[in-house]
Amino acid sequence: MIVVVFLLTTLLLARFGLEGFVHDLTFPGRITGAVLLAVAFTTLVGAAAILDHCTRQSFPYSGLVALTGAFAALVTNAMLLVQTVKNGDSATYPVLFGVLTAGSACAVFAVWRTSVAIPAPKRVAAALIVSSVIAIANFGYQNLYQPFQRQTRPLITLSMGKAVLSKDRTAFAVPVDITLRNRSDVGFYVLGTEFHAMGKKVPLSSKDRLREQWRTDAEQWRSPSGVNPLSRREMNQPGEMVEAQPWMPYGQWVESNDTFATRVVVQLPTDTPYDQVALYATASLARKDRLVLQPPLDFVAYSWGKGKVPRWVKEQQKTGLDSLVYRARVHENNAIDERTRDPRFVTVYWRFSTHGASVQTSIGRKGEENRIAPPEEARDLVSRYGLVDLIAGPVERTLWDIKSQR
Repeated sequence: MIVVVFLLTTLLLARFGLEGFVHDLTFPGRITGAVLLAVAFTTLVGAAAILDHCTRQSFPYSGLVALTGAFAALVTNAMLLVQTVKNGDSATYPVLFGVLTAGSACAVFAVWRTSVAIPAPKRVAAALIVSSVIAIANFGYQNLYQPFQRQTRPLITLSMGKAVLSKDRTAFAVPVDITLRNRSDVGFYVLGTEFHAMGKKVPLSSKDRLREQWRTDAEQWRSPSGVNPLSRREMNQPGEMVEAQPWMPYGQWVESNDTFATRVVVQLPTDTPYDQVALYATASLARKDRLVLQPPLDFVAYSWGKGKVPRWVKEQQKTGLDSLVYRARVHENNAIDERTRDPRFVTVYWRFSTHGASVQTSIGRKGEENRIAPPEEARDLVSRYGLVDLIAGPVERTLWDIKSQR
């Protein structure tokens, strides 16, 4: 029984360890892979040692080697059991590691009862304790501390250039520079971006506005879509979208300490009814050390077309909010989760209406697009995959100087 437990443990740990050592995205993940390979070698040697210890006893310390292998198998199988129960989706691996943990515990007890000769027992005990503490500390760092460490956030900046009139002075164009700066130590996948310009009518009152009107303006601050300032004379009205577009290719990435810059142009007629223009730019990113995005990020459907989209997207479409849906496969950042979790997909919703545009992303199993994750689960997804939403704006500009040149 002990030999079977050792050999099964060796096979599983060697598989996870080799994949983790070669493919994991983080340094702790690769260290974990190396540790699993070392434990796999220890249990393999332990299997040979237990056969010698129970039969010929040609090697005087075969019992000690077998006991060491059994203890290493017990600690490692127990930690993998915890991780597969905590993060895994398949019931197979928790059951398998549960059986191996119980078998390893029985192996430790059975080998110990054979009166194993331990030279310098204090040193052996110290070595086992130190190695166990190192393994547990690395496990805790990768699975407890690292997912909740301080998030890194790139920065989007918007700047408007000088407006240019057309030759016949019936239209004008405003160049807008968008810059994404990543000053962190990790790279990011670009899941989606959008830029939109909102035209605003801001007529002036001929006399001071009443206190009740100020209160009405303040009540709109409850809405996350925008805030109108309290003004003595300005009568701010809801903005209307005049232009929207992506400003960076989907599925591209921005490496650490890298910068991406682009320019878009907003054009309006000089007789536009708007008094101001407000510019916004957003981006939805994912950390490259938390997931692997399998390109390409494919187009799936329009919310107004015949393609299959989630039910909640159809409901929003009825209220005037249209969506374009994109999807791609994602892989976990370590070999253990990649083997024990169901395949996940990232879905990007590029949404727009007369009230603006936005990008929304979600990660989940295929077929669960209609499911809306509760807040706690949504926070866990953001932490696990390093999802970051960046927002720049509003950057506002009055249009009176341009309209006066007609």
